[in-house]
Amino acid sequence: MLKGLGGLGGLGDMGKMLKAAQEMQTRMTEIQEELGRITVTGESGAGLVRATCSAKGELRALSIDPSIFDPAQKEVVEDLILAAIKDAQKRAQERTEQEMSRLTASLGLPAGTKLPF
Repeated sequence: MLKGLGGLGGLGDMGKMLKAAQEMQTRMTEIQEELGRITVTGESGAGLVRATCSAKGELRALSIDPSIFDPAQKEVVEDLILAAIKDAQKRAQERTEQEMSRLTASLGLPAGTKLPF
């Protein structure tokens, strides 16, 4: 018998831990794929500029109302574009956090657990 291992009874717990880790890894992969498909839209200027991102924060589309194309307002337009992109990225981050919270809850982990560890 191997000393210091407490017999072989602990191997069952190790098997459960490995299975749980594999399930978590599979679920993490699924969530990453899902985040790539989820889109969020941020806006600025009361909707004059809209930016659409994946939940991973990748910019997918930019929509600009033609009424703001005034050469004298170039800086304002640039600011609106940046604000819309930042808003979309913020929403993407929030959505990612929601999805990760669902994952940790489904795994029975405490709220706020950061994955991967």
